[in-house]
Amino acid sequence: MTASEFIRELQISGITEPIILRYFTTLNAGDFTATAGLFAEDGVMHPPLESAIVGRDAIATYLHQEAQDIKAKPHQGTTENLVNNQIQIQVTGKVQTSWCSVNTLWIFILNHQKHILDARIKLLASRQELIALRPPEN
Repeated sequence: MTASEFIRELQISGITEPIILRYFTTLNAGDFTATAGLFAEDGVMHPPLESAIVGRDAIATYLHQEAQDIKAKPHQGTTENLVNNQIQIQVTGKVQTSWCSVNTLWIFILNHQKHILDARIKLLASRQELIALRPPEN
């Protein structure tokens, strides 16, 4: 299946913005360079429990190091127009790793050129639930 075929098959209730569909498609395909390319040059990713990652190159490097076994399963979302021709898109779903699954909220801010300015990934779990989700010791 090609990436464009997968994008056509990926559906997120309430979301039609192609860049958001491409974000999840490229992320799940492990094409982290393409995922980072969806960000504005100075775009920011805020991964859970991590400091902000700024810029396409840094985002690609981070994803190559940290997202190898992650699969995002977006379910539904909402879109809101903001000032300065920006768009906020919120998507809820799950993130699946080889050892756990956790409810997740993604909040994207797109600029007027439809590049991702800001992406916040929030795990929807209590501190105790997150501690229980720690990967097994090797």
